[in-house]
Amino acid sequence: MPIARNRFLQAIAAAYGALWLALAVAPKYRDDWLLENALVFLSGAGLAATHRHFVFSNFSWLCIALFLALHAIGAHSTYSETPIGYWMQNAFGFARNHYDRVVHFGFGLLLTYPLREIALRVLRVRPLWSWLVPLLAVLAASSAYELIEAWVAWIVDPELGTAYLGTQGDEWDAQRDMTWAFAGAVAALAATALFRRATGYEPWALFAPRKRRARR
Repeated sequence: MPIARNRFLQAIAAAYGALWLALAVAPKYRDDWLLENALVFLSGAGLAATHRHFVFSNFSWLCIALFLALHAIGAHSTYSETPIGYWMQNAFGFARNHYDRVVHFGFGLLLTYPLREIALRVLRVRPLWSWLVPLLAVLAASSAYELIEAWVAWIVDPELGTAYLGTQGDEWDAQRDMTWAFAGAVAALAATALFRRATGYEPWALFAPRKRRARR
């Protein structure tokens, strides 16, 4: 359903927009904030350009908005200096600020289902591939993001690269980030399988103005 007639999607967009604007006012490091949001701007433009041809379910839009909200919080303070991460570090005795790992896990957890929806509704893949395609897509996107992140930091401002990459001295940071994204994707697919087993329907039936149910 187009956003002009979708109250649920309008509410999601308004809530995310308000959060993004609030966090855009005075980020800790403006240059880092711009780098962190470069892919967000490109992704937003891509979603807007394809909206007339393919409309995600409300459930997928909610997942996308939640991930973007997590990213906006990290971009505001930089991932390695996020207050929530410091709280986790003190509360659980972690050796570093793990907010970046939370967001990478969220990347897999929250974006796997929208990718599965594309596999089912656009690619119309066979049942087995409807599970494998989103998992492989998350792995590919996660690894590509790590490469793009490093290239952008190196090309735009090498001195800003450390803050932007947020490695916090961990030489295996990229590999661990990808592992957490993979774990999130597995968790999302497991939750989807449990939901389908309990209801017989795809999660996109949730929050739908008219429930579109698919048994696969």
